[in-house]
Formats: sequence, C-alpha cells, structure tokens
Amino acid sequence: MTIGRLRLEKHIYAHGKLTMKQQKGFTLIELIMVIVILGILAAFALPRFVDFSSEAKSASREGIFGAMRSASSITKAACLASSSCDTSSAAANITIEGVVIDLVYGYPAATATGIESAAQISGVTTTPDTSATPPTLTAEIAADCTVVYTEAADATTAPVFGGTTTCS
Repeated sequence: MTIGRLRLEKHIYAHGKLTMKQQKGFTLIELIMVIVILGILAAFALPRFVDFSSEAKSASREGIFGAMRSASSITKAACLASSSCDTSSAAANITIEGVVIDLVYGYPAATATGIESAAQISGVTTTPDTSATPPTLTAEIAADCTVVYTEAADATTAPVFGGTTTCS
C-alpha cells in the first residue's frame, strides 16, 4: 500500500502540479449571514402575522373573574368571623386590610366601594347598575369581553358571576 502511495506522490510532484480536490458546501461566514438575515426578517414579519391581543384580553378577563370570586369569598369569610358584621343585613360594611368594603348580606355590594374595592380592580372600565334587581357591576375589558358581578339577592343566595367570553 505504501508503495502505491509513493508512486502517486512522485507522479504528482513530477508533473509539477498539485491538484486539490474541489470542496462542496457553504462556508461558515455564508451560513452566519443567512441566519442573521432570517433573524431580521423574523423580527419584522412575525409580529404582523401573530396577534396575541385576544389571548391577552381573555387572560385579563379570567384574572378579573378570579379576583372577584376570591374577593367575594374572602369578604364573606371575614364577615362571618367578625362579631360586628351581620350577614342578614342588606347594608353593612367591613374593613379588610384598611379598606372599607360595602356589604350586602355579607358579600361585597355591586359598587365601586364593594366588589371593585375588595377585588382591587383597576385598569378597566367598571359600570355599576343599581337599577337591576339585584344590582350588578360590569368590568369591561373590551366591548365583547366583560365580567358581570351580580350581588347577593338575599341572605341565602351567593353572588353570581358571568359576562361575555368571546374576547376577540
């Protein structure tokens, strides 16, 4: 084997040509440039094709919904634990963490000083409807994305939570 190799090397040097084998493929610089160009295109094109606003609205709605449910339960529990709170009264209040919360039958009232204060809702439009029976408070994230809190109708009924869920 080594004899054949020596003959081949002598043949190459004898003719004065050292032939190199042609390589196929891309250089490292070319590959890096392609990756950089694709990254730039993705940074500008991707936000145009992906719209996360409906998911954000839906997440906001779920957060407000959960905050209202939790605040309602916590307020009812605080009222039950307090000797000065009357769960059979249609108009009372309780102080939780320095915030006075208006109550109806031990649950937060459907007002800014009721469920809105108890749930610490901010950054959305809230509209109380005291003419409804029982009164409601609507938190509007978008026109088609709302949470509606309906206060307790009597001492044996808990508040009702609802609203629209499309959030487009």
